[in-house]
Amino acid sequence: MLINVPETVVADALRGMAAAHPELAVDVENRVIVRRDAPVAGKVALVSGGGSGHEPMHGGFVGPGMLAAACPGEVFTSPVPDQMTRAATAVDSGEGVLFIVKNYTGDVLNFDMAAELAEDEGVRLAKVLVNDDVAVTDSLYTAGRRGTGATLFVEKIAGAAAEEGAPLERVEAIARQVNESSRSFGVALSAVTTPAKGTPTFDLPPGELELGIGIHGEPGRERRAMMTSREIADYTVNVVLEDLSPTGPVLVLVNGMGATPLLELYGFNAEVHRVLAERGVAVARTLVGNYVTSLDMAGCSVTLCQADEELLRLWDAPVQTAALRWGR
Repeated sequence: MLINVPETVVADALRGMAAAHPELAVDVENRVIVRRDAPVAGKVALVSGGGSGHEPMHGGFVGPGMLAAACPGEVFTSPVPDQMTRAATAVDSGEGVLFIVKNYTGDVLNFDMAAELAEDEGVRLAKVLVNDDVAVTDSLYTAGRRGTGATLFVEKIAGAAAEEGAPLERVEAIARQVNESSRSFGVALSAVTTPAKGTPTFDLPPGELELGIGIHGEPGRERRAMMTSREIADYTVNVVLEDLSPTGPVLVLVNGMGATPLLELYGFNAEVHRVLAERGVAVARTLVGNYVTSLDMAGCSVTLCQADEELLRLWDAPVQTAALRWGR
């Protein structure tokens, strides 16, 4: 592992992020990443966060057109309420703050507490829960569906609405619409290794894969012998479509889990597009890369979002973050 010691891995990463991105204000001690021009007058501010180890989510999505602030927790551990409260008060312009929360028990509880604390300080809050994973209904980490790849869609599209000056109620409604229109499914080709443990956190023998894995290495639906990219696309896309049943064009995210090369992801994307074409589903936009990751896990996930003209316009709107940028 390319680290010093496990105890400082998050702080070290935050110092490196600050050195690479002077447009961000990175508070290493308090674990808050804020766009340097915040608060932006007349604009709703989006705040998200979660355990480290999923980079570039969420710190890599802080900037114009997306998040105003992000709160990184320890590896695979929720940030604490004080972080979120600090972030909310730092970016609030008086127009309100939207918390975007992935559906993991620790995140939900801590963001709820942070919302109460921030409201006590005069911040007007709204919250949106992301729960797009169709693999399992409940897990060790959640009650209900897990939040995964749709988080990127929610943050980008709602962030564009906020950048345009939409009021808090409208930004919240758009974020909810994106979440409700999105579904995801992930596959692990290898286990994940955390810095603290130094060895794989679960046993996935060579020649096998896990269908429906979570981004912390939570078990999925079933374990099978290794499948080809074509077979994985057939299984994954059909599972998502069975749940989503889109009636119009979709946004596609073909996401790597951290250790998956772009060569493989683009090949997998070709198979995903093949399945969608066979099912008569039109593709409006496609994003391919490692965006919602799980440290060194090899694997992939597919997220589809049925997008109307307004959501597509907001998706195409300018964005300038460390990990996502176009149109500026």
